[in-house]
Parts: sequence; structure tokens; C-alpha cells
Amino acid sequence: MLVIAAHASQETFGSALAAAYAAAATAAGHEVRLLELDRLAFDPILHHGYKVVQELEPDLKTAQELITWADHLVFAYPVWWGSIPALLKGFLDRIMLPGFAFKYRKGKAFPDKLLTGRSAHLLVTMDTPPWYFRLAYRAPAIHQMKKTTLEFCGVTPVKTLLCGPVLDSTPERRSKWLAQACELAGRI
Repeated sequence: MLVIAAHASQETFGSALAAAYAAAATAAGHEVRLLELDRLAFDPILHHGYKVVQELEPDLKTAQELITWADHLVFAYPVWWGSIPALLKGFLDRIMLPGFAFKYRKGKAFPDKLLTGRSAHLLVTMDTPPWYFRLAYRAPAIHQMKKTTLEFCGVTPVKTLLCGPVLDSTPERRSKWLAQACELAGRI
């Protein structure tokens, strides 16, 4: 399994969620690799779209190898401005490429899904109450990851743990979220 921590800093509650999930999955007997996006060296901008092949940096080549290896993907990320953070978006733009994650075929409306056989968990932190994020905003950061990225490429099922509001949360509340992440890791 591959745990992808998509926080801009190691000092976040989301990073703690990723670490707890990874530890619980390891304790449950899974082989786990942790990929911390803030430690990778790569240009997050796909400069020419799919028109020109942009050479992948070594860290992105390794990330693709790990995604190919993994049967379960975990993304731990914050919701910023209703969406995923730029670091995660740039990472996805650069690695979820045609020929790796999906493949267009002439005459077909939808591409082939090249990442089938994998499942995923989303560990999402936010400062908005989750019920309000779903009801008022319609959870765009979840929809983007689940439907238009992972399921588009064949990753299913995708389950989500929403943690919020993190701002001013108590140590007891954070302990409960960490326990929920560990419980998810034990159910793979």
C-alpha cells in the first residue's frame, strides 16, 4: 500500500493522520510505503499539457513505480479553498498521464482505465464542519479526487474520512480522528 501525505509541512495534523494510518496498516501486516510530497523535487506545472512529453523528475518516476506497485492508495490532504492543495494538484497533473493512468482510444468517448485493481482511502482535513462542506459546498475536494481523478483512472472503491473542523479542535477530538484513521487501515 502507498500512503501519500500531501501536506505542505510535516507539522500538520494531516501528516499525523498519514503516519498513524501507515503505522496501523503495518501493524495489520500490510507492506506500506510512505510518500511525502513536500519532500519531493519536481516541477508541479504541466507546461504543455499532453501536447509535449515533459520528462519526469526522478522523484516522479519513483512515485509512478510506487503507484504501479501498490494495490491500495491513501491520500492525506487538507481542503484549501474548497479544493485540494496546489502541491497535490501539481503532483497529479505530472504523474497521472495518458499511458500511465488512462489511455484514449480512437472512437471511444471515454478512455481506458489503467489503474484498475486498486482501492483508495482519502484522509481529509478541513476547518469547515464536514456536514456543511457536503451540504453547502457539495464537497468539491472529495469529488475531484474520488470521481474525476481516481475512479476516472480505475481506482475503486474510494472511501473518505473527513476530519473537521481541525482549527481549535481538542486533543480528544484529534485522538478520535487518529483512531478512525487506524480503524480504516485495519479494514483493507
